[in-house]
Amino acid sequence: MDDQERPEVLLIGAGPSGLLTACELLRRGVRVRLVDAAPAPVAYSKALLLWPRTVDVFEGLGAGPAVEKYSVRINSFRYYSSRRQLADVRFPPELAARALPQRYTEDILRETLAGLGGRIEYGVRLLALDRLDFSGDPTATDGVTAVLEHADGTVERCTADWLVGADGAGSAVRAQLGLAFTGSTYASRFVLGDARVAGDLAPDEAHYFQSPSGVLVVVALPDGLFRFFASAPPEQQTGEVDLPLIQRLVDERGPGGIRLVDPQWLSGFRVHRRQADRFQLGRVFLVGDAAHVHSPAGGQGLNTGLQDGHNLAWKLASVIRGDAPPTLLASYGPERHAVAAQVVRDTDIQTQAWMARNPAVVAGRDLLFRAADRIGLIERGYLPIMAGRRWRYRPEESTALLRPSAGEDRGALRVGTAAGPILSSPHDEERDLRWTLLTEGVSCPSPAPSVRVLPARGVWSRLPGCARTAFVLLRPDGVVAARGRASELDAACRWAAALLGESGRVAAAG
Repeated sequence: MDDQERPEVLLIGAGPSGLLTACELLRRGVRVRLVDAAPAPVAYSKALLLWPRTVDVFEGLGAGPAVEKYSVRINSFRYYSSRRQLADVRFPPELAARALPQRYTEDILRETLAGLGGRIEYGVRLLALDRLDFSGDPTATDGVTAVLEHADGTVERCTADWLVGADGAGSAVRAQLGLAFTGSTYASRFVLGDARVAGDLAPDEAHYFQSPSGVLVVVALPDGLFRFFASAPPEQQTGEVDLPLIQRLVDERGPGGIRLVDPQWLSGFRVHRRQADRFQLGRVFLVGDAAHVHSPAGGQGLNTGLQDGHNLAWKLASVIRGDAPPTLLASYGPERHAVAAQVVRDTDIQTQAWMARNPAVVAGRDLLFRAADRIGLIERGYLPIMAGRRWRYRPEESTALLRPSAGEDRGALRVGTAAGPILSSPHDEERDLRWTLLTEGVSCPSPAPSVRVLPARGVWSRLPGCARTAFVLLRPDGVVAARGRASELDAACRWAAALLGESGRVAAAG
């Protein structure tokens, strides 16, 4: 982008969420400026896991092969209570997470960004936002101005059509908007270490050792490393973290016979559970840790932030290109706020279970773990949720979803769920750039230029709950926006045309 050309989107923060948002915007032809207050990329890797739904996003960027090359697949989660195994949860390949330290995730995204013509301006921090309209109406102004300070002390004013805050838990953007960051901080400090081991640890597993003295989590990483993450003992709530401390916690809580060597990173930190009251105010949006932070239980944090950016980018690009009116953007906050709230809640429950000390609570937790493992409840119910295959945006809360009839609100393709991998070919280069209306036994003209109409060719004929389904409308992010029977197609096309700013004079033909 020419230095004098006004950016269509100014992104504050070049961590994973900011990088992915920038990449998704650039590949859709949006002019982006990306700045970060840090002088250079960070070298440490707090986040680790990429779940299948997030890997889908990387595939869309053309970065799927790099993720597979540099990560390791985690095939099992093992849970223990006072060193006694409670459950061995095995992941089928389609639900398995990839262990990819955050610094590698960022390397992949930076390389993708450069390939799309983008760049990062480091050492540039946000001082203030000007021209804010606190009514929340994005049409009330034609842009937003950021006051930026460079590393040499130079101050500039940069006006962009839209602004995205991806600047972390201490977000300056969120502060400028005056949004509350509601929640709390866990009482215990946590410590971690990335190291190699002398001993027997499988290179494709994660272990959760729960005990009255605290929790220890061990996760296999690429390059023969392992992540050791633990609640700190009472006497270590402050101070430096060293290898002897991590080793002691592994000896006290872990399987035994494991010696840590060649540490790559040691750190201590506090864990928070907080969420911004809203994720959008007018022409300004929040993504990633700027919008929500939570416990690392289940490895969901990085994924949630990346999917914020994925959800927002296609909507912003649609509005900027003129393919949709600004009202489409009203769906971002409700959709992602609800998902983040569920992640904060679920990870808090897991963390409280990890830290349980009351004997009655521990006994109840262990009984539930054993029972769930024995009857396969974890594999059938919990794993698809962690993998991102079973979360759902609620149609009643989103303007970008059409509430289905009762007969179509079931089965494998429920409105609000991500069904792109089921219905779209990975070789379809337009699958995540345009809306797609799939029809079976019916036909209709496209309700808007950004919607392509394709025959379903029986793709859902064998899926549960879809016997009478005649059409499915997919958004560019692979989410089912509408679904129904032949008699409902005309109304769905009119709804899509209205959502995307067309006249809506669309008639279905049998």
